[in-house]
Amino acid sequence: MNMNRVLAHSGAKYPILQAPMGWIARTPLASAVSRAGGLGIIETSSGETANCQAEILKMLELHLPFGVNLPIRFLKDDAMLKFVCHSGVKFVTTSAGSPAKFIQPLKDAGIVVYHAVPTVDAAMKCVDAGIDGLVVEGSEGGGFKNPEDVSTLVLLQAIRSRVDVPMIAAGGICDGKGMAAAFALGAEAIQMGTRFVSCVESPVHHNFKNAILQAKETGTWMLNTKSTPCIRALKSERTQGIHEKGIMSFDDMKGILDLYFKGDMEAAPALAGQSAGLIDSVKTAHQIIEETVAEFFSISARMGNLAQSRNF
Repeated sequence: MNMNRVLAHSGAKYPILQAPMGWIARTPLASAVSRAGGLGIIETSSGETANCQAEILKMLELHLPFGVNLPIRFLKDDAMLKFVCHSGVKFVTTSAGSPAKFIQPLKDAGIVVYHAVPTVDAAMKCVDAGIDGLVVEGSEGGGFKNPEDVSTLVLLQAIRSRVDVPMIAAGGICDGKGMAAAFALGAEAIQMGTRFVSCVESPVHHNFKNAILQAKETGTWMLNTKSTPCIRALKSERTQGIHEKGIMSFDDMKGILDLYFKGDMEAAPALAGQSAGLIDSVKTAHQIIEETVAEFFSISARMGNLAQSRNF
């Protein structure tokens, strides 16, 4: 029986990760995902070093499998890296920049490292640098994106044809159907962001959750594609203005905490993926994971039957 490499690397029961969303991906959400058999990830992109370190310590005390994300471009100094290396964390995802300088210290600390990539070139560089695995991020996903958008469907195939490291598929996935499709293309796990932002244990205001539930599949925009940061966010009056201007500055993100925690949906762009168009109810992390796994195996069984009977 082939062992799933992501499960072997992470210690999770199911190959389902929760995305490391700034301010949102902390112990209440991450622990709910890990308790349900997935892999909760603690964010550090908020830049709140002391708070994030406290969250990592809280997760360690729970003795649940979990990971930490280190977004290279957003880290002010090496304090977070050093802390993680000495903390007892076993699994790290890196993103936003080259992981080359990070891989060795993390590996020396006995930590498994996956890097988030939006292109084949980035994937090849990571493999050459000795990465353990990849988070393959298609443009359907929410948050910070590569302005040259490539869908998860295409990107998984393109990267799998060139490398053999384990891949976690991210972008546009919110259920067992998406998981089965990703596995068919060579992934060994999925990462979900928007689906977990809108779950019961997510700390965000119900206005944000409701906006995700009400969004159509066309309910997001890729903004600021000619500059940085390029993001995917829900359509709103504010994001319509940015979309029409074609440019955005980091100042536009300043009100993000008012959006997340006070429910002011015009305070900043609400980061979310195209899967918002597939999500129509708030569920617990446990429900989401159990339903995703059940649907995945139901689809796998059906596909297996087609193969056995040689019948479409």
